[in-house]
Amino acid sequence: MYRSKYDDDSRDGAAPRAGRREWIALGVLLLPLLLVSMDTSVLLYAVPFITRALHPSSTQQLWMYDVYGFVLAGLLITMGAVGDRIGRRRLLLLGACCFGIASLGAAYAGSAGELIAARAVQGIAGATLMPSTLALIRNMFHDPAQRRKAIGMWTGGAMSGVMFGPVISGVLLDHFWWGSVFLINLPFMALLLVLAPFLLPEYRSPQTGRFDLLSSGLSFAAVLPAVFGTSEIAENGVDALRVGGVAAGLLMAALFLLRQRRAAHPMVDLGLFRGRGYSGSLATCLIAMFAILGNAMFLTQYLQSVLGMSPLEAALWSLVPSLGIGAVIGITSALSRILDRAYVIAGGFLVILAGYAVQATMLHPGAHLWVLMVGAGLLACGGVCVSVLGNELMLGAIPPERAGAAAAMNETVTELGGALGMAVMGSIGAAVYRHRLGTTIAPAPARSTLGGAVATAAKEPGAAGAQLLSAAREAFAHSVNVVSIVGAVMMGAAALLTILFLRRLDSGIPAAASGPGIGTTSVVDAGAVSGPGALSAVDPAGVPSATPVAQPDQPAEALAP
Repeated sequence: MYRSKYDDDSRDGAAPRAGRREWIALGVLLLPLLLVSMDTSVLLYAVPFITRALHPSSTQQLWMYDVYGFVLAGLLITMGAVGDRIGRRRLLLLGACCFGIASLGAAYAGSAGELIAARAVQGIAGATLMPSTLALIRNMFHDPAQRRKAIGMWTGGAMSGVMFGPVISGVLLDHFWWGSVFLINLPFMALLLVLAPFLLPEYRSPQTGRFDLLSSGLSFAAVLPAVFGTSEIAENGVDALRVGGVAAGLLMAALFLLRQRRAAHPMVDLGLFRGRGYSGSLATCLIAMFAILGNAMFLTQYLQSVLGMSPLEAALWSLVPSLGIGAVIGITSALSRILDRAYVIAGGFLVILAGYAVQATMLHPGAHLWVLMVGAGLLACGGVCVSVLGNELMLGAIPPERAGAAAAMNETVTELGGALGMAVMGSIGAAVYRHRLGTTIAPAPARSTLGGAVATAAKEPGAAGAQLLSAAREAFAHSVNVVSIVGAVMMGAAALLTILFLRRLDSGIPAAASGPGIGTTSVVDAGAVSGPGALSAVDPAGVPSATPVAQPDQPAEALAP
């Protein structure tokens, strides 16, 4: 069984177990997580209402939706490092306050430009919330079994926000004006601001050094164009600008890594990547999100354009595949206690493979709805299994003082995985669809996308329109079959590589992390030793020392060494 040097029960004596207070605090942490993940999808149904009210241009309409995710992804690494320095609870509260103000500004925006600006601020605030929630779990749950359960709940909360966003948006828009999809954030953020100071512990790293502005700029310049380019390729195909965006992102990423090697106080400790526990966890989370989002874009189109569902009806049916997630989290946690985590993660990839196999062999325009639901359900359950253990493996493989930056890197990789999934799978699906429909006499808009085919068929008289629609739906179903075959092959390879490289791990990271300020000192969880306010550290001679850690009712300044 894998144990990291940073798992608290690897030392003499059992790790302290979390009590009722910590579990209630976890519920508080899920509030911002749900809202931040929900805001990535809440505009799916609101855009037509906003368009009628604010009259944006086509470019402005795209940015209203995309700017939130782009800014959030670009600033995750920076905000994780900021949280390590100023305190993770403090950053969480600042982010919640800014997110609430930005939501209010978005709800009452008087122009498209104002709404885009408010969404950008929401992205900045969201980048402070995501890594803070995961890093605080590392500091609240010292017992590995309890931490695994907490991470499962965290993963379920993140996925629930994305899935319930469109449904909540549809319900609100049926009864209120479009600004209500933003105002729903305010009571939850207010509740967080009231409860967090009393329930959440404060933690900041005692060894961080000066904040590196150059690294912050390079990380933003690396992630933003890469996510923009891959997302645009998925939606609109390949062109010079989008490929150039991805290339620019890769160049900036190389410069960022070079800076981390040379900086006196790097934002990301590259020594962590030498350990199979940390680097392997990032890879598994990336692949899982690649599979989930790479398939989700086909699911929503199939429900609406092939089966003819309304947007709200399609959103409700899209919740069905997630019904088994709660049980899967419990099963995953139980299996990981008796089996090597590598085998359980590989099993998750094989469940995803099974979902792809169902779609590849049984899905066609005349197939029953249950075929799509079973395939998507297997994908969701396998993805949750991999994500839960990937996140748990990552947190167990890092020292607590690095949890903020490490969690931010994990979130960034997840965002990139989703963007790559949509770009790669979307591009394959689009190519297959165009090739399949290109053999007919369909008009150019119909050969471009399924949505274009539906719109064109509606204008065609009688049998011609019905024939075009039938051919387009058959071509799209065939594209899903091909994409699913590709996905199944990739998941099989991922399962094999997981077993080969992640089984029987001895340590989450190298014995001595290579980053200035770390040296050979191994710092373990706050509160993991006797005494409520001590952070146990072991110096090179093996002699414990104590560094003060602020308790939930103490300010972050109590952490000053």
